[in-house]
Amino acid sequence: ICGRMVNIKTLLFLLAIVLGYISVLWLQQKPNKTFSPPEPAIACSVISLEETITPVLGTKHFVVAAYADNRDGRRTRIIGIINRHSGDKLYCVFCCGNRTVFTTTAEVQQHSDHFGFPYVTTDLLCETAPVCKSSHVMVRGPSPSAGNGARFLPIQNQHQQEDEFPYEFTVCISNLFGNYNNVLQFIQTLEVYKILGIQKVMIYKTNCSQTLDKVLSYYKEEGVVEIIPWPITTVLNPSHGWNYAEHKGDLHYYGQLTTLNNCIYRNMYSSKYVLLNDIDEIIAPYKHRDLHQLMEHLNSQNPKAGVFLIENHIYPKNVFDETGRFSQQAEWKNVPGINILEHVHREPDRKEVDNPTKMIVNPRRVEQTSVHSVLKHYGESYRV
Repeated sequence: ICGRMVNIKTLLFLLAIVLGYISVLWLQQKPNKTFSPPEPAIACSVISLEETITPVLGTKHFVVAAYADNRDGRRTRIIGIINRHSGDKLYCVFCCGNRTVFTTTAEVQQHSDHFGFPYVTTDLLCETAPVCKSSHVMVRGPSPSAGNGARFLPIQNQHQQEDEFPYEFTVCISNLFGNYNNVLQFIQTLEVYKILGIQKVMIYKTNCSQTLDKVLSYYKEEGVVEIIPWPITTVLNPSHGWNYAEHKGDLHYYGQLTTLNNCIYRNMYSSKYVLLNDIDEIIAPYKHRDLHQLMEHLNSQNPKAGVFLIENHIYPKNVFDETGRFSQQAEWKNVPGINILEHVHREPDRKEVDNPTKMIVNPRRVEQTSVHSVLKHYGESYRV
């Protein structure tokens, strides 16, 4: 620069030092991005999709399902239930197609909503090894020996298409528990769903009455209902309520948050929209004939939104329609449950508080959800 002749060898030597220093800094700032060398394959015993809660051997944790998630790099997202007081380092072990296994450190993302309970819904994120064409993965704890005998989760959502979907609207019913027996309300609700244009209802079932079991079988044969076993009471002591200080237990409300998140990912590439509400709730448009017309209108007005928050209002079950039009239906007299057609009076608006919301979401825009709002998402949310 100053006009002196610089020795080319010296210049190259200095350049190599600078590049080496930059490389060291870059590696130091990218933890957990390296993979172990391929190991000899262990027996890749596979877990079926019907098995939804699997212990992580050697830990207090559980995994539910694994999904390919390429929205922010090529990763595998494993939905789990983690003891949030444990500092265990967790690893993803991929069963590769060339009869080897690949192990990498899992990035543990606990969801922010845990309501004080010891266990929390958690995403385990593992980068997919470029040389490992894997369709199955398992999670292990700090001790490699704890992986012996573990079984592998199938990695779902391997084929991702965002143009055409088998279903336009799917409802996720988070939990049936406590030997649920509100049969009449359940049937009426599903029939209203069908009128509104909903093609599939996914139900996470812990337990219900024999009568409702027959109803579930009917709708399953009809192709409307898909039942996901949810034996949460066999592995944890779940809470009957949402508040740890009041209800105690290991996990919030029978694992409601875990099932809702799993339902979103399970339907990510099979349903255009997913509705997140309980079985005693119906998201009903009042200016449009059905949900299809409603969402066409909302999308035209809010093209960047992927989350639509619907305000919740209560129709009390102890206040009845005065006309008695639906109170004498002879064929319903012996059916257990509440007749929702009798309850047409809505509670007054509570101006001093924000009413809770339930949601219609584009599942491909959601990363993590809670009950009344999403925790992480792409794009905008709109309060209807």
